[in-house]
Amino acid sequence: MEWVVNGYKIEPGANLMGADLIIAGLTRANLKGANLMGANLEGAVLAAANLRNANLRNANLRNAELWDVDLRDVDLTNADLEDATLYGANLKGANLTRAIMPDGTIHD
Repeated sequence: MEWVVNGYKIEPGANLMGADLIIAGLTRANLKGANLMGANLEGAVLAAANLRNANLRNANLRNAELWDVDLRDVDLTNADLEDATLYGANLKGANLTRAIMPDGTIHD
């Protein structure tokens, strides 16, 4: 099954660097290993999505719904997660260096 959202092909390993996916519906999307560096995912719904090993450096995830998301080994350096919902998200091995956390604090 192929997904196209806002003109971007959603698939494992996709190059979505700088993509505008604001308020995108990506429930159960498989973006394992995808390059989402600098992508705008503000308000996106990524419930139960697979983002394992994805590059989310400098990504905007403000107000994103990330319930039960696989974020293992994801690079979230400088990502903005302010007001994001991370209930049940698996962040094992994720790089959160300088990421803005849901409560607005900056992770060391």
